[in-house]
Amino acid sequence: MESSVPEDAPIVLFDGVCNLCNGFVQFIAPRDDEERFYFASLQSEVGQELLEEHGLPTEEFDSIVLVEGESVYVKSGAVIRIATILGGVYRLLSPTRYVPRVVRDAVYDLVATNRYRVFGKKDRCEIPEGDVGARFLE
Repeated sequence: MESSVPEDAPIVLFDGVCNLCNGFVQFIAPRDDEERFYFASLQSEVGQELLEEHGLPTEEFDSIVLVEGESVYVKSGAVIRIATILGGVYRLLSPTRYVPRVVRDAVYDLVATNRYRVFGKKDRCEIPEGDVGARFLE
């Protein structure tokens, strides 16, 4: 991983060809006033290394993953933790962590299963330009 990434910085791993997933990254970035989040596609070398390092499947790309130091959050847990870190009005999602994970993840899986059909996909991951692009790990 790049040495310019602060230790324990939250890293969002996402499906780089999924329009919904890319949209989620584009949602996070401008709301991350302190520029805490870094990003990598699940398909990238960095993404693959982080998945492997944390014992997660390296061939499945249907989950948002948040790596925060030694802690790893997947699916709905990742979304809730990201909202909590963003703070403000997004912190209102925090109490949903008390909904049983099996229920939260069932809703997450329903969206994930249909994301390409509903939102489409790209041929490859495109790294945005500017400040957000500088926080993408390759």
